[in-house]
Amino acid sequence: MPYLLFLLLLFFGGCCTVPSHPAKPVPEAVGWRDLPGWKDENPLQSFVSFRKSCGILKKRPAWTRSCTAAESLENPDASQARAFFEHNFRPYRLVNADGSREGLITGYFEPVIRGSLKPSPRYRYPVYGVPKDLITVDLGEIYPQLKSMRLRGRVEGKKLVPYYSRKEIDGQSSPLRGNEILWADNAMDLFFLQIQGSGKVALDNGETVRIGYADQNGYPYQSIGRILVERGEIPLAEATMAGIKDWAKQHPEKVEELLDDNPSYVFFRLLKNTEGNPPGSLGVQLASGRSLAVDARVIPLGSPVYLSTTWPESGKPLDRLMLAQDTGGAIKGEVRADVYWGSGREAGELAGKTRQRGRLWVLLPLK
Repeated sequence: MPYLLFLLLLFFGGCCTVPSHPAKPVPEAVGWRDLPGWKDENPLQSFVSFRKSCGILKKRPAWTRSCTAAESLENPDASQARAFFEHNFRPYRLVNADGSREGLITGYFEPVIRGSLKPSPRYRYPVYGVPKDLITVDLGEIYPQLKSMRLRGRVEGKKLVPYYSRKEIDGQSSPLRGNEILWADNAMDLFFLQIQGSGKVALDNGETVRIGYADQNGYPYQSIGRILVERGEIPLAEATMAGIKDWAKQHPEKVEELLDDNPSYVFFRLLKNTEGNPPGSLGVQLASGRSLAVDARVIPLGSPVYLSTTWPESGKPLDRLMLAQDTGGAIKGEVRADVYWGSGREAGELAGKTRQRGRLWVLLPLK
């Protein structure tokens, strides 16, 4: 790595890390019988979701054949949908860098918070759009070995410096003042909406708007749940969204300090469509219980992915064909995925409980 680039990455330590380029594990080709529960799975909903994804995927040569086949299959039943995947894809077992085949499976959802188009004593927590002075540098365009890595910062004089941290952005003299798109009534609710990446805002005028991820300030996410556990504020078993919110209600005077310990900050944009589920990183509407957020460096977005895990807080098997249609800042590695459970309270409760081990197989299209 060029020395000047190393110094740049070192200086921007909060914005990105220097890759060590370890040898990537090779996915293992397997047969359909190797997928737990495949013969009993109903992949019809996943087929419908895949066909929607073809609006984007069919423009890419690797997907042309499978998308053409999907678009020619009208109103299939479960057995026809299963046959479609078997005839057009081959499953590959994903393996972690250490050779293990299991990884962490978590869940996420689309929260609904309360907000306003105007600030007031009740609605005093700003939701910011992308700042005009935020600079994003795609390092892969300069150094191919740094593909998928970006620097974010701002220009100060003639220098590119790290962008403002959460503490600076949320401070009384915020440098982003005037860049608000909405105001929320609860700081913790807004924080968790940033973690989820999108959400709905029920406005005080009776309307509902949807906001989606637009950009980020360049700092790595720091788990506030882990911070609370390390400080002895809550036991590990309560380091969930519900547990953290309960702690915040009991200690409102400590919330600001806790949130500041996570320097990462997400900027949003208003989305036109408020019906159904939000779009994921692929640009396709997510499917409740069928869409996954994955590491796109490992699993190509749009790929069918077979998941074998258990239902949250249960030993009951959850073997299901999913679609890799989203990404997430905390979703890194081979056997690592985030299940999208839907929108609202019930989906949020299910997402908060989803934290178990699982296995993944990516389905790659046949040539």
